[in-house]
Amino acid sequence: MTLTPSSGRASARLLQALRAPGPLVTVEMRLPRSDLGQGAGMAAWIDLHHALGRLVRDDLFVFLTDNAVGSAEEESLAHVGANVAGGVDRRRIVPILTCKHALDYCLMFAARAVSQGFDALTVLGGDPSVGPPRCVPHARDLRALIRQRLPELALGGWVNPLKDPEEQVGYLTAPDAHVDFALAQIVSHHAIDRVERFQELLRATGSTIPVVWGAFHYRSANPRTLATLGGFFPVPAHEITREFERGDDADEICARTIRALRARGADKVYVSNLGSRGAGRRLRSILDRV
Repeated sequence: MTLTPSSGRASARLLQALRAPGPLVTVEMRLPRSDLGQGAGMAAWIDLHHALGRLVRDDLFVFLTDNAVGSAEEESLAHVGANVAGGVDRRRIVPILTCKHALDYCLMFAARAVSQGFDALTVLGGDPSVGPPRCVPHARDLRALIRQRLPELALGGWVNPLKDPEEQVGYLTAPDAHVDFALAQIVSHHAIDRVERFQELLRATGSTIPVVWGAFHYRSANPRTLATLGGFFPVPAHEITREFERGDDADEICARTIRALRARGADKVYVSNLGSRGAGRRLRSILDRV
């Protein structure tokens, strides 16, 4: 069965870009933590606002996290709506909403996103092992409620090709998944066979749901940092360390992952961990090597 979004959702800028032929690079940005002091918080948001403006004006799409690592982050809609320059096309900014909030808040968040000019929203479950509990058992339950109330909003889900690929493809293509696109767990060129297997299984279902693959910008091979990151996603720490030791820099290692993904037909990518200050410059350096 081929699954496609309704004609109303198909007009979402992100879906148009994802369904167009050829490669696409997007960016995932983490919001400032809510426990930063006033001065540090203001500085972090100024950096983020400048980065968002520059990236969007360069016709890039940006995914904004929600409690990305289990610690409370500032809310994306409030700050973007109040502080991002009016000329910035909000259809190129895609908030991420986890189920780690009260249900009323989640439903209001989606309604506010539409009213403020966003046309796509990624809805994830959120790590159940940290932070507040989920308001519903699974992200698909929240997407179903949002779809019922806001059918015009394009909704994204989540897949992890590093887990059982048959199960993950089943989650994505289930009739009750309510997904128009999906973000994939961060992968690397060291696990590219898992990407290939996932894509084979997805193609076999006849699904046209686009998947945006995650590439991480490792800034160093610091063992403590790599161990911390390994608590959130599988990190090929030994291989990454070896690449740094032989003289490769962070931009080249990230570009290598994107090249490997594109070579396997996984040409829609988001780059994570660019930071706010200098994000555009780092991304240009990475893409120059792709």
